[in-house]
Amino acid sequence: MNKVVIIGGGIAGLSAGIFAQKNGFDSVILEKHHTLGGECTGWNRQGYHIDGCIHWLVGTKEGTPMRQLWDEVGALDGVDIYDPESFMAVEMEGETVHFYRDLDRMKASWLELAPEDKEAIEELCLDIRQLHDFTMPAGKPMDLMSLMEKIKFFLSMKDVGKLMQKYDKISIGDLAEKFKNPALRGVIASFMPEGDYSASSILFPLGTFTGGQSSIPVGGSKALSLRMEEKYRSLGGKVETSCEVMDVEIEGKTVKRLICQDGKSFQADYYIAACDAHVVYEKLLGGNYPDREFQKRFNDPGKYPLASNIYVGVGYADTINNLPRTLKFPVDKLPIHQNGKPTEHLQMTHYAYEPDFAPRGHTVITFAINQFQPDLEELQELVKDPEAYRQEKDRIGKLVIQAMEARFPYMAGKLTLLDVATPQTYQRYCNAYQGAFMGFWPTLSGKSMTHTGRIKGLDNMMLSGQWLQPPGGLPIAVITGKDSIMRLCKKLGRPWYQN
Repeated sequence: MNKVVIIGGGIAGLSAGIFAQKNGFDSVILEKHHTLGGECTGWNRQGYHIDGCIHWLVGTKEGTPMRQLWDEVGALDGVDIYDPESFMAVEMEGETVHFYRDLDRMKASWLELAPEDKEAIEELCLDIRQLHDFTMPAGKPMDLMSLMEKIKFFLSMKDVGKLMQKYDKISIGDLAEKFKNPALRGVIASFMPEGDYSASSILFPLGTFTGGQSSIPVGGSKALSLRMEEKYRSLGGKVETSCEVMDVEIEGKTVKRLICQDGKSFQADYYIAACDAHVVYEKLLGGNYPDREFQKRFNDPGKYPLASNIYVGVGYADTINNLPRTLKFPVDKLPIHQNGKPTEHLQMTHYAYEPDFAPRGHTVITFAINQFQPDLEELQELVKDPEAYRQEKDRIGKLVIQAMEARFPYMAGKLTLLDVATPQTYQRYCNAYQGAFMGFWPTLSGKSMTHTGRIKGLDNMMLSGQWLQPPGGLPIAVITGKDSIMRLCKKLGRPWYQN
């Protein structure tokens, strides 16, 4: 029986482990942290549970390839799905703009608000609707497809390809300028800071959400990871936690063993690095096996910006019944940097639909404050001074609560700061490069990359995880974990198991 060692117990590592066991391999997962799940996690503070990952999950719709994959790894099998009324509501220019799940309702509300933008609204909603029939492919990776399978795949992507070409050529700012109404124009522009961020980063989330293909698993991120871990263990998979890989011993083109921080070493026939790509190439492999495509992206954050954020957890000593699940509201140049400038909007998400996340009669609320290269560099310097870093986190948390009390006076005196996580938090616990929770943001000047995970110069080690395909995130992680084992089966001439 071939042995496989998997570095990293996040969603990609768990997926690789599950499919390794299903295909007759003997596998073990080595995880840096004391718990599995990677960035798909949550943590408890003062009687509240802070969900640290899923805002929505692609693949919750029954009968789709992604849902079948999620069910197969135990993530969603038998799990209730919460379908919020709206993707987000944004307060702008004295109006509230709703991104409803019901696309017709969204269109009608926008037309009522801005009849002068009828043409732009109808065009955007028509393009969003065209994505309703699109399902994220979760079968064979492209490099394992036959010629006929590739032809069939490209034909199935024909309509989506046209939309991608259309929206990949315009920035979010360009899309916003199509609207005359200041509220609609401002809402769309607020999704990202000034720059050449591709408008496709708005279109596709709205397409999957309004098409019913993405929603929220009840129980949240941590529970999803635990279900996958349970599935993996039930198949005979083994786990080593608090076991960070520090060194890779290589002879010729063969990885011989991994050496961990606790002194343990692990040998196997094959190794899957289901962890951060930057950590793999620069730390574990010491820069000796460079990948030109990854180097180009990591070295040019202007063209290939990362998706990172500051994450604030707040406890509210009451229930919430009258607010959208996710609401973005304006603040008066809050001194929390976003792209080197004061924050002008705060995005809050409440978890009233998860009563177990808070004490009875209470609600947990989170705030995601996107961070960009200037902010990441500031935090990277600040973390070198632990006391200054702690004070900055406390300052950010207090500012968020002050902003909430200004916007919602009835909440005054009922809010408690639970925690402030920064990109450095995710880097510390998950080895996530600069705290990135997704792959590279799509930009007009950057090019998307689909990577096979092969590491040039090594015959028995491959890369897996969200960095291999745009846009990153949990669906790509679970897909690439599976794909790594598919490629290994192909390499060994072994048939892929039948579910």
